[in-house]
Amino acid sequence: MLDINTFDARAGGNVLYKALAHPLAAKAISKLYQSLPAPVALVDPDGVAAALLALHPGIPPLAGLYVQDVLALGVERAGHAGQALTDLPHCGAASVLIAAFDAGRVLDRLRHVLPPGATVVTLDAARLPDAMLTNPRRYLDRLNFATNFAFFREQNGLSTRLVTANYWSGYGATQVRLWLHLYDEAGATLAEWEQPVPSGPGGIVIDSRAIRERFGLPEFTGQLFIHAIGAAGHDVVKYALDTFGTDNDASLSCTHDANAWPSGRYAGIPAPGPGERVIVWVQNSHAVPIPAGAIALDRMGAEQPVAVGRAVAPFATLALDVADLLPGLAWPAQIEMRSGRHVVRPRYEVVRGGRTRIAHANVERAGLLPDPGIARLPPQLGRGYLLPVPILPRGTFRTLIQPTPMAEAQTTLPVRLDIFAADGGKVAERFLGCLPRNHNVAADLDDLLPADALAEGGHADLVYDFRDGGEADGWLHTLVRAEHRASGHAAESSFGAHIYNTLMTYRDEPQSYAGAPPGLSTRLFLKLGDSGRRSFSLLIYPASAAWHPQSSTSLLLHDAEGRQIAAAPLTIACSGSALVFPDAHFSAAEIVAAGPSGYVLIRDTTCRLFGYHGLMNSAGGFSMDHMFGF
Repeated sequence: MLDINTFDARAGGNVLYKALAHPLAAKAISKLYQSLPAPVALVDPDGVAAALLALHPGIPPLAGLYVQDVLALGVERAGHAGQALTDLPHCGAASVLIAAFDAGRVLDRLRHVLPPGATVVTLDAARLPDAMLTNPRRYLDRLNFATNFAFFREQNGLSTRLVTANYWSGYGATQVRLWLHLYDEAGATLAEWEQPVPSGPGGIVIDSRAIRERFGLPEFTGQLFIHAIGAAGHDVVKYALDTFGTDNDASLSCTHDANAWPSGRYAGIPAPGPGERVIVWVQNSHAVPIPAGAIALDRMGAEQPVAVGRAVAPFATLALDVADLLPGLAWPAQIEMRSGRHVVRPRYEVVRGGRTRIAHANVERAGLLPDPGIARLPPQLGRGYLLPVPILPRGTFRTLIQPTPMAEAQTTLPVRLDIFAADGGKVAERFLGCLPRNHNVAADLDDLLPADALAEGGHADLVYDFRDGGEADGWLHTLVRAEHRASGHAAESSFGAHIYNTLMTYRDEPQSYAGAPPGLSTRLFLKLGDSGRRSFSLLIYPASAAWHPQSSTSLLLHDAEGRQIAAAPLTIACSGSALVFPDAHFSAAEIVAAGPSGYVLIRDTTCRLFGYHGLMNSAGGFSMDHMFGF
């Protein structure tokens, strides 16, 4: 397990981690190490040493690790016991590395205790160039590291297309640009470039076909590192990523953005069904190799992880066939990935009958314990935590719902399904049980509903139900799988629960993107279709308790420069849903005016909507994942 602090649910991402893990930092720190004569005294005033040496272990031999806090004396960091800074003058080091950025004041305080004649450097020697910083005056400003990774492929007739918008402009950003670095499967650099971004809230598209042609590249499967320079408001690059077949569209899938911070475990990966192969894509997010044995797969709840016997080079990609590590494991069993904090949210790929679909695993929380207060929530919070799950029109699509453990301490999942028609009417309720961690329940709506129910679609809420006991932590997740009855194509998504649309609050719920809870407004991104594929969204108006009887939703069509081309109103019943196709709300001329980089902003100031989006084609191919907001 890499000794790095990557993400805290209360504080957000660890900026120091992102500064040390940036691809350019790897080159700069390697150069810095080469400049240090041995032995090196490593001064660690802020507790940086463990992460620095985990991500960049090639430092010359150490004379010692020196700390300022007396409580850190004798405490090991990266295998070195902390020594007092007062001992620094007599350590005999030939060089001193002060492990801090913006370290001028620290250096001034230490000048009189530095070893005589020693070379002295700080991590400021490994800063990114000022031209790449949103705030050069404060290096560890989170907006200096608005970064993310994307799975990126242009190989074997499959292409990828990343779409997003300049949502930073809504927070005051005026000159945003993207710095992009593309790696191949071996971790070698294929291309590096900058891409300008519209000054307003315009659409952004990065297409693997165009990148391959622009740089004259061979076919590739790898990862794309994205750094937004000049960002405001958000320090994560949010996007939707389509994977599609360039020849016959037999394959089509959509995944949400990566998490940007590695986790120790990931969950929500399905075992293969009949005739399926499940491939887990391991993509090293760091400049240090992943050692053999550091990655493992396990059946959820078995606690018998099977290690991968291969190392993975820096920034390289490795395809793991689940059957090679867990032979005989079959759907509806679930898979847990032990990742050692080496990768951001991994993708998995399901191959069946000449079609492929890609989805993402989710972060499995460490240190999250059951919350007894959830079972005692007062009636003012109604059903409390709920997870809206899409149900596409049942005449065309079959829907399966599988609750997924998503915290290391979760041993039970006491849950039921509340099923609603598009008009908000409740049509069914099914208690799924107090499920154990290693359960194999996948609820098939064909077994729960009459054949003619929800012909136009609807949704289900997965909610806690303690009638048979069990515990809850608020981190309730599920996998939802839709299958096209005629073509056999499938798509799946997974997400977590929140409290929705109440004035009353519990802890940080209902969540808000800006300001304190409750979050009672909507700003969702919906891409447009392309190359004969229709864009769609299933918008859901989830309500933990009674709220406005109908939403007051606006569909705002924007072009590549962020100009609003047209607007269309939409109302959704409380606890209801709406299947939205942009080309049914806007004219063909308006869609053309928006252009291939245009998008629809779904806006509502009266309630928080949740949604799933994707593409559909005439051959029964479709994609689906949850939407992102900003």
